[in-house]
Amino acid sequence: MSTPVADPAIERRPLLEASDESGDPPMPTTIYLIRHAHAVRAAEGKRALSDAGRAGAEHLAALLAGRPIVALYSSPSRRARQTLKPLARALGLEVVERDDLRERQLGDVPDAEREAATAATWANPNYAFPGGESNAAAQRRGVAVIETLARRHADQQIAIATHGALLALILRHFDPSVDLAFEQRMTLPDLYALTLDDDGQARVTHLWDAGNTFVPAT
Repeated sequence: MSTPVADPAIERRPLLEASDESGDPPMPTTIYLIRHAHAVRAAEGKRALSDAGRAGAEHLAALLAGRPIVALYSSPSRRARQTLKPLARALGLEVVERDDLRERQLGDVPDAEREAATAATWANPNYAFPGGESNAAAQRRGVAVIETLARRHADQQIAIATHGALLALILRHFDPSVDLAFEQRMTLPDLYALTLDDDGQARVTHLWDAGNTFVPAT
């Protein structure tokens, strides 16, 4: 496996422009960013939640069901959609799939080399392995869908289910301290609130309260 040379940090930019309108400040836009719950090992299209993952999804629903969430969006993956299912039931909402919330694809890398390959993509955000997507490209894709949904649901609350690598890259857009070690510490599931204030500034808060309680012991 080739070792790429580190490039400058991943690009960051404001999510929304501040409003010039006068009057009472609007309620902040809040996007709950969710990493899917634990899933069984299977082919990518068939990865369903494990028993522990389903319990984690129920706990996630309990954390969010009392909030004024108006829409739910998910990666097309089965495990991401299933993570939102209990919350959708509690809120009486449908889960809308967004292809751009799919996981960052590492590429044609042997299983034994995936850890080193992942580290290489963090060292050089513009590097992509054959058949894969660079961190920079995945981040642009993820932030673009966040921008679109934030504008669509301005002054509202929504929830989004996606995957670990893409979620870490989205969070890095707002906080440059997010790195490979951060991604590796993320739990299954995990939950962050992205709050966009009326001046266009973003704030990220970690809301998940159960660590890896809902991951089977190995």
